[in-house]
Amino acid sequence: MSNDESPILTTLEAGVATIRFNRPQAMNALDVPMAQALLASVTALRANPEARVIVLCGEGKVFMAGGDLQTFFADLPNAPATARALIDPLHEALALLAEGDAPVIASLHGAVAGAGLSIALGADLAIAADDTRFTLAYSRIGANVDGGGSWALPRTVGLKRAMEIALLSDMVSAATALELGLVNQIVPPAEREAATLALAQRLAQGPTGAYGRIKRLLRASLQRPLREQMAAERDAFVEGASTADFAEGLAAFFGKRPAKFTGK
Repeated sequence: MSNDESPILTTLEAGVATIRFNRPQAMNALDVPMAQALLASVTALRANPEARVIVLCGEGKVFMAGGDLQTFFADLPNAPATARALIDPLHEALALLAEGDAPVIASLHGAVAGAGLSIALGADLAIAADDTRFTLAYSRIGANVDGGGSWALPRTVGLKRAMEIALLSDMVSAATALELGLVNQIVPPAEREAATLALAQRLAQGPTGAYGRIKRLLRASLQRPLREQMAAERDAFVEGASTADFAEGLAAFFGKRPAKFTGK
């Protein structure tokens, strides 16, 4: 699905799709071609029912050092147009990932900065090497948060802590990131890829449609009053009750055996 020179490398094996940021020479800094390639990759995976879980990771020494600042500095008069050309496809890709059924795992190492942290925050689950360093970084260059970070961060850590992280742009250790809920798990660097794959394979064997309904319910919950959220829960449950995975789940439960979900 990709070639080694693409800024985004995409693979799909046994239900596990991997999107790898592939500009290691630039610390995987996000430029316009990478943002466009990310959107193309996500769009293709959203249309592929075989992609039952999606892993986001970075090639080389870091996950992502943020946006490619050289792109802006080299042509400051056109910085506004460049920002739009970069941010629009990035935002569409992240929205598609959030709205889709496939759970999204961020596999983090090295530096997770700027847009890299926003992307990680938007994932459904995150695993990090225990020497990973995190910073939102935008305020250091006089910019504001993008990539959905301003939406996800206060929902994750609360408003006051989000203000601290975003305004001060201090470096956060992996241990602190775990304490704050920025990541779900930290592991030794040598174990990160194996831990990510184990989690991805577990999710790839699960009820993909149910995962999608759960994701969308949780993401919408803070915008809805209780009665509206419960109505959405009912509608989602009714929708799921007609699926093959629901029938299999019931059969496995009453048959006292593990379920074999197909994602249908």
